[in-house]
Amino acid sequence: MKICTDSLLFGAMMPVKPKDKVLDIGAGTGLLSLIAAQFGAGSVTGVELMEDACREAAENFERSPWSDRLRAVRQSIQNFADEETGRYNLIVSNPPFFENHLHAKEPMRNAARHDGHLKHAELIKIAGQLLPGEGTFYVLLPMQSVSGFIRMCLQSGLYLRRQTALRGYAHSAIKVIALTFGRMRTDQPVFETMTIYDARGVYSAASRAYLADFLLRFAAPENPQVCG
Repeated sequence: MKICTDSLLFGAMMPVKPKDKVLDIGAGTGLLSLIAAQFGAGSVTGVELMEDACREAAENFERSPWSDRLRAVRQSIQNFADEETGRYNLIVSNPPFFENHLHAKEPMRNAARHDGHLKHAELIKIAGQLLPGEGTFYVLLPMQSVSGFIRMCLQSGLYLRRQTALRGYAHSAIKVIALTFGRMRTDQPVFETMTIYDARGVYSAASRAYLADFLLRFAAPENPQVCG
């Protein structure tokens, strides 16, 4: 699966703090884990079921500047959670998007896009199990799944703190939403909408502010010429 802008922006908005212990559920090839490490997380564990994806994540981790803080684990998150005794300050997940949809022909594409290996109820249960009282659960979902997911989280004692809707252009429909949960109830969660592009190929100021540290297109020249 190609890395899409939604996933990258989701990672760039991740509420990770320096020294956090981070768990990336369904890590794929390690995008969110790498971003968390770049933000200064103390340790990051990426759990991925698919062998090829986990192997690539491990290679990406080893080649990164933060290899000493990154770990790739090939295991189902259900088995990992059963064996794990520690807790994580931040749990992040970009889970399979489609429930009860037609499946693609390729098994790896199926695993990445459908919820056959990890139901939302299981994900919420595991997050609650591995999250300490002050921890944060951060997840990206399609719009049609959000209300049910929030309801299940509430039943599990996880309360919505922030909801960030992502849309391609100002006139576009909202397709995915980033949700931030914690154990502390808040009466005023933050609701916001992020527009990614002002025009075709032109990033909005808001999305550019998040993505500038992660996309080479925004990198300044190494030897800028001074005029005048």
